[in-house]
Amino acid sequence: MNPTLPTAADAVAVPDELIAVIRRHWGFDTLRPLQAAAMRTVLDGRDSLLVLPTGGGKSLCYQAPALVRGDTTVVVSPLIALMKDQVDGLRACGVPAIQLNSSLSTEEVRAGERAVIDGSIRLLFASPERLATGAFRSLLKQVGVRRFAIDEAHCISHWGHDFRPEYRQLGELKKLFPQASVHGFTATATTQVRADIAAQLGLHEPEIMVGNFDRPNLMYSVIPRYDVYDQAFEVLRRHPGEAGIIYCMRRRDVDEMSQWLKGKGINAVPYHAGMEAAERKRVHDLFSEEQCDVVVATIAFGMGIDRSNIRYVLHTGMPKSIEHYQQETGRAGRDGLEAECVLLYSAGDSVLWKKIVQKSVAESGNPVDNDYLDNVFRHLADMENYCRPVTCRHRSLVEYFGQEFAGENCGACDLCTGESEALPDADTIAKKILSCVYRVNESFGIAHVASILRGANTAPIRERGHDKLTTYGLLKEHSQRELADWIGQLVGLGLVDQVGNEYPILKLNAASWEVMKDLRTARLRYIPAARAAGAADGAGKSSRASRAEAVSWEGVDRDLFERLRKLRHEQAAARGVPPYLIFGDATLRELARVRPAALEGLSKIYGIGEAKFRDFGQMFFEALDAECQARELSRNEAPVAKPQATGSASARSGSTTQAGTDLFRRGATIEEVMQATGRARSTVSQYLADFLKAEPQTSVDAWVPREIYQRVADAARDVGIEKMKPIYEALDGTVSYDDIRVVVAHLAASGG
Repeated sequence: MNPTLPTAADAVAVPDELIAVIRRHWGFDTLRPLQAAAMRTVLDGRDSLLVLPTGGGKSLCYQAPALVRGDTTVVVSPLIALMKDQVDGLRACGVPAIQLNSSLSTEEVRAGERAVIDGSIRLLFASPERLATGAFRSLLKQVGVRRFAIDEAHCISHWGHDFRPEYRQLGELKKLFPQASVHGFTATATTQVRADIAAQLGLHEPEIMVGNFDRPNLMYSVIPRYDVYDQAFEVLRRHPGEAGIIYCMRRRDVDEMSQWLKGKGINAVPYHAGMEAAERKRVHDLFSEEQCDVVVATIAFGMGIDRSNIRYVLHTGMPKSIEHYQQETGRAGRDGLEAECVLLYSAGDSVLWKKIVQKSVAESGNPVDNDYLDNVFRHLADMENYCRPVTCRHRSLVEYFGQEFAGENCGACDLCTGESEALPDADTIAKKILSCVYRVNESFGIAHVASILRGANTAPIRERGHDKLTTYGLLKEHSQRELADWIGQLVGLGLVDQVGNEYPILKLNAASWEVMKDLRTARLRYIPAARAAGAADGAGKSSRASRAEAVSWEGVDRDLFERLRKLRHEQAAARGVPPYLIFGDATLRELARVRPAALEGLSKIYGIGEAKFRDFGQMFFEALDAECQARELSRNEAPVAKPQATGSASARSGSTTQAGTDLFRRGATIEEVMQATGRARSTVSQYLADFLKAEPQTSVDAWVPREIYQRVADAARDVGIEKMKPIYEALDGTVSYDDIRVVVAHLAASGG
């Protein structure tokens, strides 16, 4: 039986043998978007580049085909810790895999090489440095390697966020092994970076596959930074006993934050590049093995972390690029369960990053590379725009990577859950700001303009005579932070330009004059004082995050889950592997939800393949059985269809979609389906649209009033139904995208 693929676009024929391998070793019955297509290219021996967000199931795309082919696939990985975790995980699934790196003794390396020559290894992990040695290349030629998988492939690109010079030599693979196919895998890559990866690796007519960058199970919030310690503590207080990462911009910030948290009784450990390698490894192992749950770190921490149950990522300052932010927040919720991503932002963060970068360049002793600096500054500007409360966070991230975001409200960020409000008198405030920019001859930056508007009595203002301007003190009732935030929003909205890298200044543009002449509206946002205080003291946790948590825990006996988690920890400690390599949280929650009455029932649970059923099935069933009998818990609740791989929200959406379809078939309202599935209105309206496409004879009167239906239909006759935006604009924005989506789906299906 072929897998049930989540999207029609991914309907690629998959050999029965491959499906059998995935079920046997990983315990999955369905594939996630693009996995089938990616595996097909590996099996066919065609070069490829796969871009999927963290937790999207990239690894399976080269692991499963290696078992089908029956020879050795070489996996290039940048970190020893990452290799070890992947090898341990594969062995736990019954897959023959080894790593060859400097952590092994000479005897271990020789034994590994003999296993490769004997043909008993399916996946061989090595670093790019080892791949450059003549002896290793000779070994690979001796066994006739036909496939190379390049993990973290963005490291080869100068335009990427984590360039590593040692990756450049991987461009020789196609010359040294002309009969082998090369496959790149990465979680974050813009169009420019994707093209550069393909060029640097010398890929021949590669199949380039880019998945959806959205992570719907992540709740994004950007909060003004007031008191970094108290705000950090409140985030941790929302996640007692759960794993999280706190990112700081500087090493000293890491040390001070970790010490402060320890003083609060939290077992937080620091991690940064200034520590000894052995100490960094110790921290990595403590976190991976769930001996500690909180790591305070610089960006040096993370690439080798495969722990799937990280429930929050807190940035105490702005990351230096959206790529870094996507990669770092992507470490949360890899199991597809709910996770929170909080960014504490200050306008000074960009200035600090510029100083750090310039100091690093100066200390390197190398000539200044202006192209490099321009690239860094451009990334900082993009990140600043993301932090401004202008556009839905999920939409901003998806569109940054060149994709369209479906729906108007993600239901999973601070802007879409109502944590900020439209600023009263925004047009008046905007005109005062723009007028001030004009009166200082468009020669100053945000901070100085804000200081003039609030009437600050500073030497720079007095010396330049700016205290005599008509705009001086015009907005004195507002704080410097508020004014800087609103000026930044005007930049993000394109209503004023910010020019220059090191010391950016404000310049008026055509849109600026349209605002000042009342020809254009400025829509600014603010966080009410009470709500801002709530965000700072932890009361501002979004309702969407709570709903997501409720859905993921629905039907789960929490005490049973904790009992199983304790057993997992004991078994992991006995085997010397991270607990998530035994079973992920998603598997334990499913066990605690279904509560099988017989041992065989465990084999139907997501994430339990043959090897894990054989190794752990009996002991986990006995623990479950004893707890259920002692507490008289019900048994044999029907398990939901198994999601694939790491069980992300996108993978689990199949069962949620079916639930929504069944409810709509019974006449449920959109609000009722939203409550039942825990999904946002935009997502549920897509469920309804899909249902109407499948059953076009259904009347839509229960969901869209006849008058609105007719208006959309009339507009569609004029502008077509290929895209929703022209219809939305033709109706002057008076009909929501959700209603348009439903009507268009019905029109397309019924031929109306």
